[in-house]
Amino acid sequence: MVDLKTQYQRIKTEVDAAISEVLESTQFIKGPAVKKFEDNFARYLGTKDVISCANGTDALQIAMMALGYQPGDEVITASFTYVATAEVIALLKLKPVLVEVNPDTFTIDPAAIEAAITPKTKAIVPVHLFGQAADMEAIMKIAAKHGLHVIEDNAQATGADITLSNGRKVKAGTIGTVGTTSFFPSKNLGCFGDGGALFTNDDALAKKIRIVSNHGQTQQYVHDEIGVNSRLDTIQAAILDVKLKYLDEYAAKRRAVADFYDNAFKDIKNVQTPVRAPYSTHVFHQYTLLLHETNREDVRNKLSERGIPSMIYYPIPLHLQKAYKDSRYKEGAFPVTEHLCKSVISLPIHTEFEPEQLDYIQENFRKIVQS
Repeated sequence: MVDLKTQYQRIKTEVDAAISEVLESTQFIKGPAVKKFEDNFARYLGTKDVISCANGTDALQIAMMALGYQPGDEVITASFTYVATAEVIALLKLKPVLVEVNPDTFTIDPAAIEAAITPKTKAIVPVHLFGQAADMEAIMKIAAKHGLHVIEDNAQATGADITLSNGRKVKAGTIGTVGTTSFFPSKNLGCFGDGGALFTNDDALAKKIRIVSNHGQTQQYVHDEIGVNSRLDTIQAAILDVKLKYLDEYAAKRRAVADFYDNAFKDIKNVQTPVRAPYSTHVFHQYTLLLHETNREDVRNKLSERGIPSMIYYPIPLHLQKAYKDSRYKEGAFPVTEHLCKSVISLPIHTEFEPEQLDYIQENFRKIVQS
């Protein structure tokens, strides 16, 4: 699905030099490369503060801890997402409130958010899914109306641009109260292990996040908060700082692959290509199609026989997962989400394709879905 080896080989000299510098310094935890990357990433995003951490799931958890939510508080998010989004809500003994998504963009439906708000609601967690942002202006209006925080799950859309109604462009993840991301290796900006980050323009919140992510420590051996131990290793920060320079180039390459696929599949009646939202660029963390009246497993099996990988993101919605069973959510509660889970398929998309590889994928996919 991704070709990390070839990508590494193209920037090997820079990456190896960055790793070597850390090894020579032996500052493996909180070395200078961590702050350097945080500062450079903050400049790229156009935000005041970036606080790195151990992974994207920790980033979501730290955000909620820093914002001071208490057991029983409700947090609204989409049912069509990776489990981590809801997992941290439940882990902190908060109440995940799951809602429907937009049938075109697959991102959280603002109207569904408004309908789910109660006096216990504290926050909205929009997921910028597959590489493009949720409708943040509509979400921020709802949040302001009800006095709610917005925690952007930006793990799949790092580098995407949101165009506001006044024409101003901002990066996905920088509009809400706090943004979070993952640097899992397959992400558009991925390290060579695990990593994550939070970003905010609120200085007081940034300070609280730094405290929470470092054992609740305000100074050495002084613990004013309940915290966690979550930090980005120096080697990973050094690697990310190199790859950050190529992030926009990587996004352009992914968009070119997506455009190729779109053109190849546009005339297939039982295939719906990804819809681009008018307010957000798409950085295509995944290229996800909808199959109509088609046996998806048969398609996947035939692709596999031809050496073409595919994935299903996501086969079971959160509201039908055993761990998140809730009397409010029966099968049929979210028809759009449930249809997507039964119909989506993702094809390989990355920065290192050769033209003949793309031709091979599209030719075989067309034959299989039209047979």
